[in-house]
Amino acid sequence: MQQHLSEVSNILWRERQLLELLVFKLEEEQLVLASGRTRWLTHATREVETVLGEIKRVELDRAVHVEALTAVLELTDAPSLRQLADLAPAPWSQIFEEHRNALLEAAHDIDAAARSNRDLLSRGQFATREALATLGEIELDAYTPSGAATERSLGMRLVDEAI
Repeated sequence: MQQHLSEVSNILWRERQLLELLVFKLEEEQLVLASGRTRWLTHATREVETVLGEIKRVELDRAVHVEALTAVLELTDAPSLRQLADLAPAPWSQIFEEHRNALLEAAHDIDAAARSNRDLLSRGQFATREALATLGEIELDAYTPSGAATERSLGMRLVDEAI
């Protein structure tokens, strides 16, 4: 059982490191957005997606190892991290509780960074639409609240970046 507990703990450490890296990548993306240097936005977003893919692989690995631990502990369902901390003998119970707290903190940081990035993207999109409207390129009320095109949207133009 000690080996199974150790394997799950090692995977949780890896997951924590990846979540910390994700927070960093989201904050990096935020800096790109805030600076207005959208040329690098694709790269920053790709890096976030790469870390997310690695997190998914680690989560799958964790699920496999927790399932093996579930069999050793003779449980019918895979335990949550809180349940695992309650079921595990010392010192594993404290280790799993620390993992749980760190993962919750990382989830909070990721949520805050993602929310901030969405806000920056929305403001940037709105500023771009306003700038294009002042140039006469688009009408700001080109769509109705239901998403249907207004009659004025028929005059909307595409901007050719090559010009």
